[in-house]
Amino acid sequence: MKKIYLLALTSVFALTGCNDFLDSENYTGKDSRNFPTSEQDVTQMVSAVYAASFNSPLLGNDVSPYFYFANLAADDQLGGGSESTDKSTTALDFMMYNKDTDGEAQWTACYSAIARANSALASIDNVANEELRNQTKGELQVLRAYNYFILAQMFGNVPMLDSAPDNIDEANIAPTQVKAEEIYKKIASDLYNAAEIMPAYKYGSGSLQYGHVTRWAAEALLARAFLFYTGFYEKSTMPTDEANNVPAEITKAMVVEKLEDCIKNSGHGLVADYRSLWAYANAKTKYSDVTSANDIACATGCPTNWNDDNVENVMAIAFTYLSEWSGTQLHLTNQYALFCGIRSTSGSDDKKYDKGTPGSVYPFGTGWGVGPVSASLVSDWKAAEPNDPRRDYSILTKPDDYDYTNESEQMQATPYHQKKVCAVRSEGYYTFGAEQFGSGEKGHFQASHPQDLILIRFADILLMHSELTETTDGINQVRARVGLPPIAGYSLQALQNERRWELAFEGLRWGDIRRWHIAPQCLDKQLGQAIYNNNSATPTTNTPQGGGYSARYNATQGFFRIPQTQIDLSAGAYVQNAGWEGTSGRYTGWQ
Repeated sequence: MKKIYLLALTSVFALTGCNDFLDSENYTGKDSRNFPTSEQDVTQMVSAVYAASFNSPLLGNDVSPYFYFANLAADDQLGGGSESTDKSTTALDFMMYNKDTDGEAQWTACYSAIARANSALASIDNVANEELRNQTKGELQVLRAYNYFILAQMFGNVPMLDSAPDNIDEANIAPTQVKAEEIYKKIASDLYNAAEIMPAYKYGSGSLQYGHVTRWAAEALLARAFLFYTGFYEKSTMPTDEANNVPAEITKAMVVEKLEDCIKNSGHGLVADYRSLWAYANAKTKYSDVTSANDIACATGCPTNWNDDNVENVMAIAFTYLSEWSGTQLHLTNQYALFCGIRSTSGSDDKKYDKGTPGSVYPFGTGWGVGPVSASLVSDWKAAEPNDPRRDYSILTKPDDYDYTNESEQMQATPYHQKKVCAVRSEGYYTFGAEQFGSGEKGHFQASHPQDLILIRFADILLMHSELTETTDGINQVRARVGLPPIAGYSLQALQNERRWELAFEGLRWGDIRRWHIAPQCLDKQLGQAIYNNNSATPTTNTPQGGGYSARYNATQGFFRIPQTQIDLSAGAYVQNAGWEGTSGRYTGWQ
């Protein structure tokens, strides 16, 4: 069975120690004076923050998580989903919303994680072991920064919850909505300090359990936040709140130094074969007798099997395998793979999921059809890099006899589907996880997706280093891995192309086109391409909704709608983002 690396605890630790609130010694319970002290206490405390950060956004069983937003709102994937039940997915593609609760699960999960991290950090000095204390403090800071970074990218000006409350009255006061710059100060301070204090555990040393964030993740996330902040807001440095003796500002040189520490000392590197990063290269599926030219190249054998814990994986969300549907545990499995699976009116037993049948998409499996690949990505990629094997490693081209009438009201279907974050089968099983980790059962198409979601990998670190230093070293290492020739000289266009091809469908394109200020023209390239709507055998055209892509982007600057419940709970203190006033941007159906 696949390991559950981080316990999914759901309780929030109220680790306050105000003397006015509690003026006698606590001999039986846990408070900030006596918790945490043991390694078991530390594990329990940190696990609660991981659970809120990584698993809780999936509790809403919708497309609220930032990963969906970042992929669907960008230019390389359309919204997809069903017109009758999944309007929120199509809405995201056009920077619109369908339900008042859209985005709320991510908002709630982020603030839950931040609150837990604040409480844990308030008592971290109780850990006597300095190495454990520094590692734990760093993990908590990275996770707090990770959640704030999601909020700042998704919503812009958001409330600052900067410390644990001292008493119940403080806990009942809505935190103040602040300018994004204040949030980035906290992000920069947390990540820089974490990178300074965390032990330099090398990948493969066995010093740290898989699934925990590391010094190297802190350095990489600092670079990602720095690039977005300085690019989007057109700044040269990133401010801090100067906590923990952090410098008043983070400079490009400081970020480069951190990335070079990671590159030279982390033990991370590039896997030998790009395909082995993705679950379709698992040991069971990849040796199936796949013969279609459009199917997985790994069918003829990859040098290495897919494995979550690989040298390139710097930070990931760890998921597990479930053999059957569970209303209370689905968020522990990879629901991203389910949502991005291929729709079918016939369900899991549709023959198109089987090997060698008419219109087969094997080894890719059942799901909700979220994120069809935009034809503009394929055409741009072929024109710029015709011999790039990553295109076929990343994108499934549906066979000529594929049946578009059997997709259960799928919207914006195209001839292309991404392979990286998708349901994957093996012969005779609904998911490959059932064969690899199960006990003879066929598995469940909603629950049996054990593959982790990679958040940061080493290739991204190399590309960020190239961008910050304006050198080709990182770019050419990434290209060499897939047999492409080196580029002779650095250019921003070459860097932009390399990030687009290498990191397609990994949730980074949206932040990239926003910080490069090229979003409107990129987004409009999705218009006019052929799509299949509502089981039609005849293609129609991807037409403007809500005024069109560039109009919606210009109105919102790429920030999503703050959930109305949060506006209401603040008694009107929170200001809604531009472009979302009233029912502006509401999607009610295809027009």
